[in-house]
Amino acid sequence: MAILGLVVVSSAVGPVAVGVVDAARIVLGHLVPGMPWMTDGSLTQLQDQAVWNFRLPRALLAGVAGAGLALAGAVMQVIVRNPLAEPYILGVSSGASVGAVLVIVAGSTAVAGLSLSAAAFVGALGASVLVAMFARQRGQLSPTRMILSGVALGTLFSAITSYLTVTTDAQNVVSVLFFLLGSVSAATMPSLIGPAIALVVACVVVGTQLRPMNALLTGDESATALGVNVARLRGLLLLVASLLTGAIVSVSGGIGFVGLVIPHVARILVGSDHRRMLPVTVLGGAAFLMLADLLARTVAEPTEIPLGILTAFVGAPFFLWLMRRGSASRAGFDR
Repeated sequence: MAILGLVVVSSAVGPVAVGVVDAARIVLGHLVPGMPWMTDGSLTQLQDQAVWNFRLPRALLAGVAGAGLALAGAVMQVIVRNPLAEPYILGVSSGASVGAVLVIVAGSTAVAGLSLSAAAFVGALGASVLVAMFARQRGQLSPTRMILSGVALGTLFSAITSYLTVTTDAQNVVSVLFFLLGSVSAATMPSLIGPAIALVVACVVVGTQLRPMNALLTGDESATALGVNVARLRGLLLLVASLLTGAIVSVSGGIGFVGLVIPHVARILVGSDHRRMLPVTVLGGAAFLMLADLLARTVAEPTEIPLGILTAFVGAPFFLWLMRRGSASRAGFDR
């Protein structure tokens, strides 16, 4: 219910005046044909277009991106058994940034005619392949090597992005910065399809691996003794997390902090058992980024603040407050 409430409130906020009730009526009227208020003149065409064509897709993309990034972060923390893991630490987001920035500064012809979103997705996949390649040790993925490879490749990709930014025309710099800091302002209904499908597929795949993931928390040897194929599980989860991150970053840019903090908050609230923790992580990530997008549009109106700045300003104090409550260690925060 809180998610639905945020969708309606977010759809009502913007330059064109639309009440919360009217926003809910417009959304319901498009979903259920024949509603009388869609033709009785009580709603203007401008209000209808503002809610259905611009604000609703934006709110939904923020929810999908938040849920996906939080899930990807939780999965990566299991893969490498490191509480600091998230999409950025494995270089996936940085790889996507290289592809997107190339399109912005050099045009689509520089990346074989790919659009910005497609180039970002290809960059994310390329980074994942490189990390997996360098992290293999004796035929298996090494968690330590994954982190080191991700940090090294992420730094290299960031250097490439910085070089492209400082050598491009000034008119491109703002577009580059908005992509690097994250934004869902260009959301449309068609742009939701890819991330939404990726999120559903990831939830289904991860949902079938909850018990093996719980076993992996106890260590590779213990998980193997319990019948878990650790190498296969780690490769599957890395593939899922990489595809999910690539699909989201390609349309929303580099939104940091969500994949790192939201899984920890969920772990503090409901414990480390993935059967309870992952649903809270997905819903919490969606609500968090939708709230952050709402604030990004309103706190400095009419100027819009990039999402990456808001997620850090809002999330960090809340995260530190939760840690000080004393329930963190009991919930497995130290793992």
